[in-house]
Amino acid sequence: MKRNFIAKRFQSAGTGLTLDTAALAKYKDIVDLSIGDTDFTTDEAIINAAFRDAKAGYTHYGDPKGDPELISAVCKAWEEDFDQSLPRDHVLVSASSCLGMSLAMFAILDPGDEVIVFSPYFALYRAQIELAGGVCVDVPTYAEEDYAISEERLRAAITPRTKAIIFNNPTNPTGMGYDLSTMEMLARVAKEYDLLIAADEIYTTYIYEGDFRPIRTLPGMAERTITLNSFSKNFLMTGWRVGVIIAEPEFLDVMNRINGSLVYSAPSISQRAGIQALAMRKEIREKYVTAYRDRIFYSADRIEKIPYLSLVRPKGTFYLFPGVEKTGLDDKQFCKELLERAHVLVSAGSPFGKTGANHFRIACTVGIDQLKQAFDRMEKLEF
Repeated sequence: MKRNFIAKRFQSAGTGLTLDTAALAKYKDIVDLSIGDTDFTTDEAIINAAFRDAKAGYTHYGDPKGDPELISAVCKAWEEDFDQSLPRDHVLVSASSCLGMSLAMFAILDPGDEVIVFSPYFALYRAQIELAGGVCVDVPTYAEEDYAISEERLRAAITPRTKAIIFNNPTNPTGMGYDLSTMEMLARVAKEYDLLIAADEIYTTYIYEGDFRPIRTLPGMAERTITLNSFSKNFLMTGWRVGVIIAEPEFLDVMNRINGSLVYSAPSISQRAGIQALAMRKEIREKYVTAYRDRIFYSADRIEKIPYLSLVRPKGTFYLFPGVEKTGLDDKQFCKELLERAHVLVSAGSPFGKTGANHFRIACTVGIDQLKQAFDRMEKLEF
């Protein structure tokens, strides 16, 4: 009977990833590669700046659109890094980019509107779309095609109800980074069919080939792009829960109204930390992101030597998405075997969409010594 009181949209909406606390408790020697939480503590200079500002009184409600100094810092950094003007009224600070994507979906979707996602995709997208009343439409990408986005498959998925495309670059879970030609194709299609693009760009510093370019900077795309960014990964601030939405003021006004009924504003102290983080962004990248690059390349080299796995080498993020077809098991069975036989905890690929099946995600968010331990154990397994 209790289920009858649960709203129908919560009975059926997709779910994301959760930490397997039971496994962590069961195996004392476990190597946890399951959750994408940076293992480095936020840089001490950022913590100290937030502490000073907290002591100075920044512990109250602030402007619901965001701390004015943080918005100025966001605009300045964007203009310096990407050579594109960013007016202040095009920025809204959110309590994480996860909330930011939800706000975007609530703001643009009417019941039944469709949003295209490229599978494998970040597991929360489906829930964010469905809870806003929309329909999540998978357009598959495939490992054997290096997860390239097919214009033919994209066009075939567009209907009169299509409202937007979610474009994650570089991508969680596959680690792919998409080049200018792919972005130009998406821009061309978005303009032709009058679609919005929700650009999830939270791993912009974790790109290992060339320089990152936001899709918003392409000609004619600023007005039809909602950019989601975050301090969580680029600045190792996952627990601070602060992100940024960049979009036309008309979109942000609606999102701000919705946000007012949820959290009112992002945490004031976290926003002060964000100001310091932006000031240190080049130093942060050199100090920490290079460590993740070393880990991801080391891990890719190790996986390629394991006969029962396959891998498309990543171009960004700190994730790997190996295939398990050679084992004869599906992804959930394989992850269970890996946990029980090697005490290595990873995430099954199925929650990441249709083409996530028969894969699993590794988050390289532990040191190389632990990664070595995990791969040494995996090499001893036979399937």
